[in-house]
Amino acid sequence: MDGILLIDKPSGWSSFDVVAKVRGIIKHEAGIKKPKVGHTGTLDPLATGLLVLVLGDYCKRAHEFSKADKTYEVTMRLGQTSTTGDDEGDKKSISDIQPIAEAIQSALAQFTGKIMQIPPAYSAIKVNGQRAYKLARAGKEVHIEPRQVTIYDLQLTSYTYPDIKFTARVSSGTYIRTLAEDIGTCLGTGAYMSGLRRVSVASWDVKDALNMDGLTVDRIVAGLRTR
Repeated sequence: MDGILLIDKPSGWSSFDVVAKVRGIIKHEAGIKKPKVGHTGTLDPLATGLLVLVLGDYCKRAHEFSKADKTYEVTMRLGQTSTTGDDEGDKKSISDIQPIAEAIQSALAQFTGKIMQIPPAYSAIKVNGQRAYKLARAGKEVHIEPRQVTIYDLQLTSYTYPDIKFTARVSSGTYIRTLAEDIGTCLGTGAYMSGLRRVSVASWDVKDALNMDGLTVDRIVAGLRTR
């Protein structure tokens, strides 16, 4: 059972939860004792959308697909910041300024192109051999060097204060939480990412992905694709 499997990850599931579920279905329904299942790039538990899994011999090729460009549907909330950059963290009120739509369009334009970005402390990046989020949760200071990412396109889709919704087409390695925070700083309001859905990875689209509800080995086999 070799190939690529597209899954529409529900909110509340970690990427490992999805991998473990698919592995368990294959093990119990297909009778494969140790099925090989992996993913090509995580999604935060609160996020939804496209998760690209690799099965069987394709696990050896996971790195080929992990650096692909991605598209997200983003919701950010103005007026507050979050310790984690998303809805899970402790909130701090910053400002009650209500920017006009033109100001938001201008801010989005400033973050289009090649930019330097500091990944969030609550991330899986290794700092001195340890995951940054583990250090952050332990109350330790986390220093991560800025890195260059590419923001190909940012399109405002709706704005009703305090919530901004936009679509972001970005390079691999871009942290949307950081992007939302930086836009909030630019606007002078503070902001955090309150919702995230990944809709594409490279040429794969979430509309072609399988839902976790009622997932069976037959649906997995039917959904496998090669490349």
